Amino acid sequence: MKALKMTRYGDIDTCLELQSAEIPIPQPGEVLVRVHAASVNPVDNMVLRGELKSVRKEVFPAGVGRDVSGEVVAVGKNVAGYSVGDQVFARVGEDHVGTIAEYLTIDTSHLAAKPENLSHFEAAGIPLVGLTSYQSLIKVAGLKSGEKVLIHAGSGGVGSMAIQLAKSVGAYVVTTTSTANVDWVKGLGADLVIDYKKEDYLQLLSDMDVVFDTLGGQYTLDAFKVLKTGGRVISVKGALDPQTAEELGLSWLLRKILALKSRKLMKAARAKSGLYRMVIMEANGGQLSKLGNLYRENVLFPVIDQVYSLERSKEAFAYLASGRAKGKVIISVGEIH
Repeated sequence: MKALKMTRYGDIDTCLELQSAEIPIPQPGEVLVRVHAASVNPVDNMVLRGELKSVRKEVFPAGVGRDVSGEVVAVGKNVAGYSVGDQVFARVGEDHVGTIAEYLTIDTSHLAAKPENLSHFEAAGIPLVGLTSYQSLIKVAGLKSGEKVLIHAGSGGVGSMAIQLAKSVGAYVVTTTSTANVDWVKGLGADLVIDYKKEDYLQLLSDMDVVFDTLGGQYTLDAFKVLKTGGRVISVKGALDPQTAEELGLSWLLRKILALKSRKLMKAARAKSGLYRMVIMEANGGQLSKLGNLYRENVLFPVIDQVYSLERSKEAFAYLASGRAKGKVIISVGEIH
């Protein structure tokens, strides 16, 4: 089979290569899936550049891709609930990374039935951004109906999903985007769209119940300037907070180092009697099934920007890295539907 591999840390042109590989055999608790579509996410480019080496070191050649939609073609031992021919989608676990390939094995705990009203292209764009939004806004922030939430970068993959999910629970949604994307983001359901090229959200907002930080850097610390007392700042790009570091099982020394990096954020959270958490998304088939039901009910809808063939995978990575994508970047591996 063909599979996109990362040969070493570095740039897109020289460190990604389409290679031949053996079709894997499903182990107990796994299924073998014929991949129809996969998606590219910012984390894939971060891993390629070596930015996450401190968390997980790759063994080369390493598989690439974490989102997938396809068809079950073989079932391992001790598998219940899935059969050959089932149409499924998943955000695979880190030990199964490699969705940009013609076949891969998936742990069934990370799997969900593909919504029947979505194509494989559409379904492949959901898992990572969907689970990131769900775990950040619903599980950690506990976003409720009537609360005000600021979602940065509303036109991005996570932002476009988070807007829809926040609206589905009845929240008042504020988002930031560039001039070219204002109308497009309004179409996603945002109640207030701030054009960051013309307006300063720090001057316009206050008393937000939740700030969902998808940008990191100064944006994470600035979130507390618009947060109400007792509010919650949830980040996917900021410094790792002590609670999350402990839950990850990191060493005492590494936790101490990370605590120093997050001290300003924790101080800002205490000053607002609020919460700061950095969310590292986890693969979860049960939560993905809940998201799938929202698509079946047409509460959420997929947002796809571009589709590339497997042979043009490098172009997909480069397009995502350019920052021009509105929604998801998809790689077509097999059939269209």
